[in-house]
Amino acid sequence: MNEKNKKYIVYSCSGCSSAAQMANYIAVKMDRSGIAEMSCIAGVGGDVKPLVNKAKSGQKIIAIDGCPLSCVKSTLSRHNITPDRYYLLNQYGVSKIQHADFEIDEAESMLEKIKDDLLYKKVADIELELIK
Repeated sequence: MNEKNKKYIVYSCSGCSSAAQMANYIAVKMDRSGIAEMSCIAGVGGDVKPLVNKAKSGQKIIAIDGCPLSCVKSTLSRHNITPDRYYLLNQYGVSKIQHADFEIDEAESMLEKIKDDLLYKKVADIELELIK
């Protein structure tokens, strides 16, 4: 498996609320920093074959939703895909505000929480492999 296939694929909400835009911002930052490869959830929802195939490729998936509508999770579910890691930002205290931008400090803090969680998960997976 090459290095690219070891990366997570990240899908995010990109709706119009502050929480949605924060989810998108976090996913873009993860992509640009090499933590995950961002892919297009709208394409998965629109049944665009190459994007559905990518989602079903077996790469681990991170899904980030801004609010309880859970559009990303629901879109993946339509294709019988369950994300390996799922983050619902409002469960971390992120408010959904219409016609407003998100707070950059809050977004950076949320990004750090996700990175910490992914690191913890990676370490736990390595420990499980050592036990086997």
